[in-house]
Amino acid sequence: MTSPSKGFSTSQNCIFMTIKIYYCLIVQKLFQIKKRFRIIKKSNMNKNRLEAFSDGVLAIIITIMVLELKVPHGDDWASLKSLAPKFISYITSFIYIAIYWNNHHHLMHTVKRVNGAILWSNTHLLFWLSLVPFVTAWAGENHFSELPVAAYSFVLLMAAIAYFILSKIIVRVHGKDSFLSIAIGKDMKGIISFIAYALAVGLSFILKEISLALIVGVALLWLVPDKRIERNLKENDNL
Repeated sequence: MTSPSKGFSTSQNCIFMTIKIYYCLIVQKLFQIKKRFRIIKKSNMNKNRLEAFSDGVLAIIITIMVLELKVPHGDDWASLKSLAPKFISYITSFIYIAIYWNNHHHLMHTVKRVNGAILWSNTHLLFWLSLVPFVTAWAGENHFSELPVAAYSFVLLMAAIAYFILSKIIVRVHGKDSFLSIAIGKDMKGIISFIAYALAVGLSFILKEISLALIVGVALLWLVPDKRIERNLKENDNL
């Protein structure tokens, strides 16, 4: 801006100087905003909130399940025996939630950046896991009858599919040469789980004992955290 004319009064000169100062401050502020925008644009969304939210939801799911175990009115073994189906159902579901928490924890170690697709696919997984307390209580209350077992198997199938989708989206975001892509490979454990859950849904109306055996068998398959991811990350640290 040009200097105020000598013919202007003192008050006019003060106005010009004030305008000049405000102009400089506005330009400086605009440059700061532009700089911050570039930093935000270049940075990746943090995965910490995703992990914290997922851990919180899984903790609530376990809390809801244990609250379904009502204290028996009697003080003898017969009173406890009546709770056996509910307790067995609770133990099975607790193990499954623990399996998902462990493997989700390992999965998140491979994530370097997060986008909307990962957030929504993770929420999709949590949706199906949030139904576990319902089918757990239903199956235990009805002594593992056909329809509750089918519903239980179906929820586990959909949770497995949701976990598979989440892992594939993470691979897509990070590339085919990413830790997760190399670690899981063809994901035979996932494929075996899909087949077992699908069979458990169908067989629950014919031979529910086989359905229950398949559910327990898949749990044993995944009981140990996914060593493929752990081994791949360890090899990368040694490089």
